[in-house]
Amino acid sequence: MKKNYICLVFFLCFSFLAIAQESRNNVSRSQDPTIEGLSVYPNPNNTGKVTIISRQNLEKKVEIFDVLGKKVIDVMLYTRELNISALNPGVYIIKIKEGDASATRKLIVN
Repeated sequence: MKKNYICLVFFLCFSFLAIAQESRNNVSRSQDPTIEGLSVYPNPNNTGKVTIISRQNLEKKVEIFDVLGKKVIDVMLYTRELNISALNPGVYIIKIKEGDASATRKLIVN
């Protein structure tokens, strides 16, 4: 009887560890790689232009969303500067995709 309990405890511990390891593997696989050396400035912005640079300096797909989730800008950026003079003052979410990597930042426009 005591032997059965010990076997049951070992089985449950092993099962729990296997499930936890699989869960960690799934989380790490589902995350997109981030853009190395990404810098978005000036932020807060009152100049009408935002500079976006990264270590690789490849072309970037840039999407800007307002706080309601409406896409207000969707462009391919081949240079470092993005014209945001059409944006009203407020808080925005900027999503940048470069190759397979992506990143999201908050952008404040004064």
